[in-house]
Amino acid sequence: MLTRRTFLAAAPLAALRANGTGVFVRVSPRDPRYLELSDGSPYIPVGLNLIAPPEHGPGGTPGLEVYQGWLDQLAANGGNYVRAWLSNGFWDVEHVRSGEYDEAKAKRIGALLEMARARGIRVKMTMEHFRSIGGGPQAWADKPLHNVANGGTAESIADFFDGERSRTQFRKKIAWYASRFGDRSEIYGWELWNEISAVRGGDYMAWTEAMLPELHRHFPRSLCLQSLGSFDRPQSRARYQRLATMPGNDIAQVHRYLDLGANLEVCKGPVDILAADAVRELLAFKPGKPVILAESGAVEPSHSAPSKLYPLDREGTLLHDILFAPFFAGAAGPGQIWHWDVYVAKNGLWHHFRRFREAISGIDPREEAFTPSMLPHDRLRVYCLGGRRTTLCWCRDIRNDWRSELERGEQPEELSGLTVRYDGAAKRRKLAAYDPWTGKWSAIRASNGRIHLPPFRRSVVVRIET
Repeated sequence: MLTRRTFLAAAPLAALRANGTGVFVRVSPRDPRYLELSDGSPYIPVGLNLIAPPEHGPGGTPGLEVYQGWLDQLAANGGNYVRAWLSNGFWDVEHVRSGEYDEAKAKRIGALLEMARARGIRVKMTMEHFRSIGGGPQAWADKPLHNVANGGTAESIADFFDGERSRTQFRKKIAWYASRFGDRSEIYGWELWNEISAVRGGDYMAWTEAMLPELHRHFPRSLCLQSLGSFDRPQSRARYQRLATMPGNDIAQVHRYLDLGANLEVCKGPVDILAADAVRELLAFKPGKPVILAESGAVEPSHSAPSKLYPLDREGTLLHDILFAPFFAGAAGPGQIWHWDVYVAKNGLWHHFRRFREAISGIDPREEAFTPSMLPHDRLRVYCLGGRRTTLCWCRDIRNDWRSELERGEQPEELSGLTVRYDGAAKRRKLAAYDPWTGKWSAIRASNGRIHLPPFRRSVVVRIET
């Protein structure tokens, strides 16, 4: 039996959490498909959307303490990334009058960053998410204070994006954030908007092209980003291509969910397939920058509610596929799940982040220059990352998915005696398998051009080193 200690020269957890002052996340100049820190060390963002806590948790626990508990769980399991919505009511500094900023809420944001820094976690700061400025159908996405009738700068949502008065005020807001938090290296990046394509009115793409340079001017050492709504219909493709290749948008982000109300059939099938396909769609645009599945999960049809599968998924099969499939399809990191509270925290699934981290420990994607591919197999989907010195394969049982395990209640079958064809495997010096469901490494062998897999359920990772 091999262990991580005997098989891998893995970086210690302290190094994985390294978050030195003045060390920022950036696109790697050595391989722009991946990220690194400005001190030259690799950075693979492992984490989730952790948007905001409730004002008070169970028993009246203050919201910041609830959030700290989530960060503790993530950090204890090797996580180094979260996304927060600064426009959520818990953090929102602009909640009384358009253009006025609340110092008390600013201190909350400062507390968030301090908690993240102490735990080696970097934060993506999403600045806005509203979709209407009065009378909108979704109360959580309506921000009427920006309407001129309420002392704001715009007569409509279209006027907010197209009108120079609103644009000038938004530039001032960017500058205000920069004056407060611009030098914080625990900030992963600044995201202009959550799913800006969900607004109905105005040229939000032209607005994005105007505001990304403002972000870069005020946050020259941070990543600058924008996001679109879920890639769940053919019409999304052109928007995603434009944003993925847009100058100044540092990462090609994609959102996609398991959604039986989606237009694209791929969104209704196995989660590993829909997640990997989203990454491949963006890679096909040749963006020349990292690709990341920045939002994923499972929802009731057309995002009407969190999925009814969540209470059934006590072992975290959905989260597992969202983490592993994107990275093994060529993304710069694992997928980043939504529903942090009603799924991840409620089901106690934090250990899956450590299992992903363990599977890739010691790997520097920039050095490997990975090429993603699929290996043929009649029982497995074999996602392969071929590198200069290391090849990683994630083998997923094609007969086990959310329909079989969660909908029909079928237990995953133990697979044994399986082999995967890999030419030249016998010439490699080190072969090992990692079971992400038990957290154990095991020795494996190769013969006659085939790798012999250990017994496993659902999935297993194979590591081949020269």
